[in-house]
Amino acid sequence: QGAILHRDSLGTSQPILPGAVNWMTAGRGIVHSERTDAAERDHANPLYGIQLWVALPKALEETEPGFVHHPAESLPAVTDGGLSLRLIAGEGWGLRSPVATASPLFYADAVLAPGAAVPLPEQQEERAAYVLEGSVSVSGDVFEAGRMLVFRAGDKLALIAGPQGARLLLLGGAAMDGPRYLFWNFVASSRERIEQAKEAWRAQSFPKVPGDAEEFIPLPEARVKAGAATRPSEGSPTS
Repeated sequence: QGAILHRDSLGTSQPILPGAVNWMTAGRGIVHSERTDAAERDHANPLYGIQLWVALPKALEETEPGFVHHPAESLPAVTDGGLSLRLIAGEGWGLRSPVATASPLFYADAVLAPGAAVPLPEQQEERAAYVLEGSVSVSGDVFEAGRMLVFRAGDKLALIAGPQGARLLLLGGAAMDGPRYLFWNFVASSRERIEQAKEAWRAQSFPKVPGDAEEFIPLPEARVKAGAATRPSEGSPTS
């Protein structure tokens, strides 16, 4: 719901509207902003969306940054009984998205009528579902909105919507080739690369965002260290 304007250091200026996809590849480094367009700021602008981060394979961590926009009508969709599904990225349910990815995956937006079911693709090693609205049951267990469900590899299963129906994000892919470290907006497979990125940000040597270069957000080290018992400068391993 709503709209947001994406700008980045590649020179992109692209609004995203309901159902569309902005797919940004950070690679060796990109700076971006997401704002309500100035022309829309004189009235209320409800905004409802989802941002997903996908780990690049190690061999592509230092790839050139990139950005691609896909309007809603370009994404494949299927309706089957009480299920309406749009494939955002990857492959699944007999569909293939035009969104290019760096590793095998699936990512879909599914709306289920009460009692309707959706199966998960079986070919991917890691699979999950995020319950956006309503509730679902899996093997007799009920899960409400706001839950992320992570499933074992190879299990054949389906998610069944509760009495109010459900809206889900369905996602999965190949397991990451080793741990990743996360600090603020920086992700890497080594602590050393995180430290390099931090130093570059402090020095303001990252490229600027054309049309949105006036504001500089300081590295949040002081804020993070004040409430942390560990060494946040090393980043946190994620998987």
